[in-house]
Amino acid sequence: MLHSQSQTWGTWGSEKMASRRLGLGLVACLLNVSEGRRKDVVEQIARAALQDKHGRKQHNTSVLNIFSDYDYNRSVITIASTAEQIGRSVTLACLEGFACIDLSQHSGIHPCLGAIDLIPIYPLSNIKPEECGRIAQVIAGELATLVPGCSMFLFGHADEKTKKSQAEKRRSLGWFKRNTKVDVTQLKADVGANPSKRYGLTGVGASSYVMNCNVTLDTQDVTTGRSIANVIRCHLDGVQAMAFPHCGQVEIACNIQSFRDSECPNFTPESDKYVLYNICSDTYSYVSPRYLEGQVRCLAKSQDIDTVGAALVGFSPQECKDTAEHAIDHGIGEFWKKRSNISM
Repeated sequence: MLHSQSQTWGTWGSEKMASRRLGLGLVACLLNVSEGRRKDVVEQIARAALQDKHGRKQHNTSVLNIFSDYDYNRSVITIASTAEQIGRSVTLACLEGFACIDLSQHSGIHPCLGAIDLIPIYPLSNIKPEECGRIAQVIAGELATLVPGCSMFLFGHADEKTKKSQAEKRRSLGWFKRNTKVDVTQLKADVGANPSKRYGLTGVGASSYVMNCNVTLDTQDVTTGRSIANVIRCHLDGVQAMAFPHCGQVEIACNIQSFRDSECPNFTPESDKYVLYNICSDTYSYVSPRYLEGQVRCLAKSQDIDTVGAALVGFSPQECKDTAEHAIDHGIGEFWKKRSNISM
């Protein structure tokens, strides 16, 4: 049974709140950092998005969620803000992360290329992914200036040359290679210095919203898990899937990306399979996490393997928007502290 790491907070869409958000682009960054074992460090990075070193508060910003995994040694910090402010808040969090995390000392099951591994910017309301791409470019440039020695690759709408997706760019850099630790110093950066062992190579980009859904298999057979992940990748639009050993079992870790109809020529909106939402008059679709869980369960059953649960990491696009509006309108910067569960 799919359960969400987000809490249901009811309906907040009052006319007052809606009017305060009207005309303001609202965006989210699901900041991926290569640290999931030192809770104090992860929370220090999260708090840096809300207040600079001089104690100046970053307005219109909230950290909605922190999701950490010990085996992966990785955390996802959900930062939401207005389009005008998100760059500053994310940059502050990254500066703290670069100061605290040494990639050369990192160990974990989940692949990574950077101490700050991923800085994706996603639209929530009144802004398009293309505009988020420009925000991502500014963040990359700021970090290259403020952290001499850090390096970035660009993806999605931040990558003006190729517009390669996050998955395509990672694949070209060897991120998906099994049982092989990539020598980041041999990789080519799009922005900043040549990659170093300490900072590695950070992905900075923008796309429509990507959510994470993990399904656990009651087995230690990673080979079977990988075959299931491969079927999921090949047959579900917008879904990337990988299989990892996790806590004595196997986890199918999935990225579910929203997409516009025009981006998938053969797309047919089936009500039980996809969830639809709108931003700036554009309709976006994404595979329902419940449908995804059901597909993994069926594939596992065909191999006589049970699934033992699934978790939505953080929020769906609609939940993220509603939660961000509530937290920002009420001035709740450390919203993650109101959540009952922030780790697997």
